[in-house]
Amino acid sequence: MSATAAERGREARQRLLGVAAELIAERGWSAVSTRMLAERAGVAPGVVHYHFASVQALLAEAALGVMRALIEQLGAGLEQAHTPDEALKLMVGFLKDYDGRDPTSLLFAETYLAAGRDEGLRRSLGEVVAEFRRRLADRLAEHGLAAPEATAAVLAAAIDGIMLHRALGPGPDAADLTTVLDRLITPAGFGRPSARERTADTP
Repeated sequence: MSATAAERGREARQRLLGVAAELIAERGWSAVSTRMLAERAGVAPGVVHYHFASVQALLAEAALGVMRALIEQLGAGLEQAHTPDEALKLMVGFLKDYDGRDPTSLLFAETYLAAGRDEGLRRSLGEVVAEFRRRLADRLAEHGLAAPEATAAVLAAAIDGIMLHRALGPGPDAADLTTVLDRLITPAGFGRPSARERTADTP
């Protein structure tokens, strides 16, 4: 049975969103054009503007969609963490797939840069970041951590920053990063073995 016009329209729209995310990482936000999007998606240029008010609107929806999906994945993992240590290890482990030059890292960097020049995108991106901070803060509060909102903000910024800095050169490895960030969630933890030492002691 052939697809209906509505189904074809939804498929074209989703294809354009996927292509937009790819092109942001490959070409950079400001270099993406209607023609590039249409050619990569295999549609006529008019289809781009039929589904989206502008190229900028398409890029924003595509980028924010990728970010929301990743944050939802990380947030779902945090809900399974039974201790602050487990939550921290999950966040640090999340970085292993991103070296700063992979498509997702580049998309994040391009979106942050574009948000500095687009007030609507800045607000939408701020809402995405705030939602992740809230979910992390809720988990930290459940474990009795003091100042959970401030701690969540610092942890989120640290993870974000490490991901972006990896494009410039190697960052701290997982054990060293965990040791440093562990001090944020373990006020009395300075006398405890480091994350590297705890790993080494594990049979």
